[in-house]
Amino acid sequence: MTVELRVLGEVELLVDGTRPDLGHARQRCVLAVLLVQANQVVATDQLVDWIWGERPPRRVRQLVSNYVSRLRQLLAAGGVVDEVVVERRGKGYVLLVDPDRVDVHRFRRLVAEARAETDRTRALELLERAAGVWRGEALAGLDTPWTTAARRGLERERFAADTDRLDLALRAGRHGALLPELTDRAALHPLDEHVAAQLVLALYRAGRQADALDHYRQLRTRLADELGSDPGPDLQHLHRRILAADPALATPTTRADRPPVAPRQLPATPAPFTGRASELVELDRALSAAAPDGGGPAARPGATSTNPAAGTVLISAIGGAGGIGKTWLALAWAHRNLHRFPDGQLFADLRGFSPAGPPTEPADVARGFLTALGADPDALPADLDALAASYRSLVAGRRMLVVLDNAAGAEQVVPLLPGNATCAVLVTSRTRLASLVDRCGARHLSLDLLTRGEARALLAARLGDRRVEAEPRVTDELIELCGRHPLALAITARHAATRPSIPLAEFAAELRELGLEALDHDTDPTAGLPSVLSWSLRRLTEEQRTVFALLGIAPGPDTDLRAAVSLTGLPEARTRKALRVLEDHSLLDRHPHGRYSMHDLVRAYAATTARDHLPEPARRAALERVVDFYRHTAHTADRLLYPHRPPVPLAPPAPGAHPRPLPDQEAALVWLDAHHPHLLAAQRTAADHGCHQAVWHLAWALSTFHLRRGHRHDGLAVWRAAADAAEHLPDAGTLIHARWRLGHAHAELGRHEEAIAHLHDALAVAERHHDPLQHARTHHALGWAWEQRGDHRRALEHARRALVLCRGLDQPVWEADALNSVGWYEAHLGQYDNARGHCRAALALHRHHQDLDGVADALDSLGFIDHHTGHHQQAVDHYRQALALYRDVGNTAEAADTLDYLGHPHAALDQHAQARAAWREALDLYRQLGRDTDVERVRGQLDDLDAAQGGVARSG
Repeated sequence: MTVELRVLGEVELLVDGTRPDLGHARQRCVLAVLLVQANQVVATDQLVDWIWGERPPRRVRQLVSNYVSRLRQLLAAGGVVDEVVVERRGKGYVLLVDPDRVDVHRFRRLVAEARAETDRTRALELLERAAGVWRGEALAGLDTPWTTAARRGLERERFAADTDRLDLALRAGRHGALLPELTDRAALHPLDEHVAAQLVLALYRAGRQADALDHYRQLRTRLADELGSDPGPDLQHLHRRILAADPALATPTTRADRPPVAPRQLPATPAPFTGRASELVELDRALSAAAPDGGGPAARPGATSTNPAAGTVLISAIGGAGGIGKTWLALAWAHRNLHRFPDGQLFADLRGFSPAGPPTEPADVARGFLTALGADPDALPADLDALAASYRSLVAGRRMLVVLDNAAGAEQVVPLLPGNATCAVLVTSRTRLASLVDRCGARHLSLDLLTRGEARALLAARLGDRRVEAEPRVTDELIELCGRHPLALAITARHAATRPSIPLAEFAAELRELGLEALDHDTDPTAGLPSVLSWSLRRLTEEQRTVFALLGIAPGPDTDLRAAVSLTGLPEARTRKALRVLEDHSLLDRHPHGRYSMHDLVRAYAATTARDHLPEPARRAALERVVDFYRHTAHTADRLLYPHRPPVPLAPPAPGAHPRPLPDQEAALVWLDAHHPHLLAAQRTAADHGCHQAVWHLAWALSTFHLRRGHRHDGLAVWRAAADAAEHLPDAGTLIHARWRLGHAHAELGRHEEAIAHLHDALAVAERHHDPLQHARTHHALGWAWEQRGDHRRALEHARRALVLCRGLDQPVWEADALNSVGWYEAHLGQYDNARGHCRAALALHRHHQDLDGVADALDSLGFIDHHTGHHQQAVDHYRQALALYRDVGNTAEAADTLDYLGHPHAALDQHAQARAAWREALDLYRQLGRDTDVERVRGQLDDLDAAQGGVARSG
């Protein structure tokens, strides 16, 4: 028999996977005290003081005796009287139990063993097990003087243990997988210098030096503003070491078999969670039935069975109407079963029924999961199949839970399913996901409205038993007015809880006046929710209601204060106040780093409010302001990334739009990384409203960022939209530019025919309009497209024509680009003397104009020429200089190619270790970029190198 008693979450007794009802809150509190003080006598007077405080009820000792008696009966009914015994001892009670059966004592034992352990790997494993014992907030749902104090103390123990765990994990080189958790901890503990040091170190080791330094600067400012102090000596020392690029800070060497840090992405435990008892049991049964030995994914991973359903991935599809409690149920079940998934939990909101935008792309979710599992977020493959394959590889053999919330359909879910039976998947959706049931054997669980008893329990949990029992008829009326709908009940309870002096009858009267719609099975059960939401809006000012409505139509998955200021056209202080009021009214959620988002249902109502109550000119002006905010800030960022790029005309931002100033290139990259989804959404918004200039300009402003970060598919999408928009613009130059950029984007993805077609269209328009600048750039792009096809002779023809045209223009950087291209193609055709002359001339021009990208390109070309003419040491020198520059500007794609080239002169010099190191790093980057052909080629080079050395083993 398996018996477990829990206080690190809700107070629970678990007997062979079942959870007996432990009674009401006071009885559970008596059990909680005895569990925390297990095997120690607790005096009755102490119990009374801890549970009731200074105002105990009459005959309180008899109450305590009754509670203990009921607990004994409950233990007897569960058949665990031998494992758990409650005895009367002297003037108190003692609960006798094996400490390891109580989660808090098991947690403390694991932490103590870890701190006594000299083997860091073993210590880390123990601390990870200790972290997995927690299921949410300790003693959840209980509110007494003792539980409040005990909860704080337990949370301090948890924080200290997590700090030790994260220190060890950083020592083990797991900084990439730790970043989400460290970021959340820093947001929750903004003045804790140890927490800040952990995040700064992880960011630095992940190659995000700018982010690391920025977080240090933010903490230093906050400490000065709030405490009047500077960072401590340890954190200052770390800061100086980062500035000096101290090699001792580099990622420590780790064993390949060391287990990764378990991602813990589940949102907070729903509190309080009430009802859904039968559904929780059904999910438990599904998990047990899916495992070969009946133990769920956490059971023996290698077990076999004659059961034909065994060994498959458990997929439970929770279906039901919007707001019916699907996510609520999924998260409650997940937190209760954390112990069954020791290798981590992944969570994603798929936004399948978000009215303000399309569903989340599976590729975006896969990127997020890969990042949480330790992959480099800046160098992931673009193709969904490659992303899904990488994701399945990383979760293979791990006992994990994946929660996919709010799915639009099976096609959104299937790429995100693990390929092994050690994982379980929970999917929530408003549809029945029939094809997921048919194709993948998912178990469907449909949710309906709450029963009256469950609805009453929900209100009691939110408002307190006393308030509900004081107005029983009004409570019943509220339940009926809300249609027993969980979200409607929760919103109503929220308003009543924040106004405890107002009788419930007044809230019921307002709901009657607003006429919450009845729900029937043939319609969307959320139809009545606008009445509840409009009731919330009644308590807002006109300005706050306008802000609410505009947030419903803002581009992007969420917003921040600066974007909201431009969206609303209000001063920052008034915008901030409006956001705070909306947050207080449960209409807006605030997240770390100043992000604001709305639940799908709330955003749907906000969008409807905007359409119904704001004039069309006001809506259009707001969207123009926020689009201008994004495109002007993106323009500033692009100018910092590539200052030598000829600027494009840019009209001043719309009145009320306030673009963000960016101080340097690092800040530009950080902002673009953070706001990339918003920029793509802003371009779509501009296209939907016929703002053709904004569509074109956003594509232009994103092009350098897309090239450096390897966002090839996004690059194609934005230039396709820009080419369509350019058809409506009077300037032929924008059309030519958009078409050759579109051709270039197709070429990057290997779509040669489409690339050449668009480039020849651009060339024809350029010739027709006598535009030498775009004529030159189009020839340059054609050269690159033919190079991708392997036709260097044609590529050279176009590069020479580009050079002739550039020499007639006052564009020295472009002339240098053309010179380097001519030399590069000549080198591939064996014309090394001419090639060296052209590339040296390009290098001189780029250096004169301080164009780091161009300098790196020319050095890379000279390295290629040197190697192929036998000057291998010069080739190494040139390649290393180019590589350093590519890394400085964040050009991952070119850095991978240069590493690939660098291995060859090393091998020619018999520097096999250096060649292997370069090719292994190139291999890693090619994998991250999804360049499979290059991966196979470099693997072959490594095999040949090993064979030449007598079969030295290689990794990867």
